[in-house]
Amino acid sequence: MSSDALAVATALDLALARPARLGRTRLVCVDGPAGSGKTTFAEHLRAEASARGLTSAVVHMDDVYDGWEGLEDGGRRVQEQVLGPLAEERAAAYSRYDWHQGRFGDTVAVPVVDILVLEGVGSADPLHDDRIGVVVWVWAPAELRLSRGIARDGVALEGRLRQWMLDERRLHDRHGTRERADLVVDGRSGSLSREPADGA
Repeated sequence: MSSDALAVATALDLALARPARLGRTRLVCVDGPAGSGKTTFAEHLRAEASARGLTSAVVHMDDVYDGWEGLEDGGRRVQEQVLGPLAEERAAAYSRYDWHQGRFGDTVAVPVVDILVLEGVGSADPLHDDRIGVVVWVWAPAELRLSRGIARDGVALEGRLRQWMLDERRLHDRHGTRERADLVVDGRSGSLSREPADGA
């Protein structure tokens, strides 16, 4: 088993070993700074769940934020639109933000599933700590994260990306996300790791 597959399997095993806290759904939050590799890990986790015969879904926090200024309110939005209904074992739906149009657009349905992977900065918001089964912290060096962001969004948004990096660090420090994590994953390799103390 490769190192990234081991990390994914470990996260899923841990979720299944714990009771469901979101209705009948087990919630895995994949948090960490932008560009660290959270989306890749989340998709591998969904694939592993499906391979084991489990129903699963991934909700990306990027789809929930109200644009560049929406980081602080992301936890409340996902709580109201997604986690609240699922906690009552009802299908959920959320409005997906269109980053090109600068407004919310289509509605995305989220069925009741065995495993819900909530991925993105602030996904492990303490606001819904009582519903989280597992917190995975994915990290990578700041220089790599910035270069990934520029490659994805374009050099014209470098200023926005640098401000986001400051904002997300403040959010994570306030939430104590790294300290609350059950697993730490190196976003360069996808393997279980120990993050440097300074979070670089």
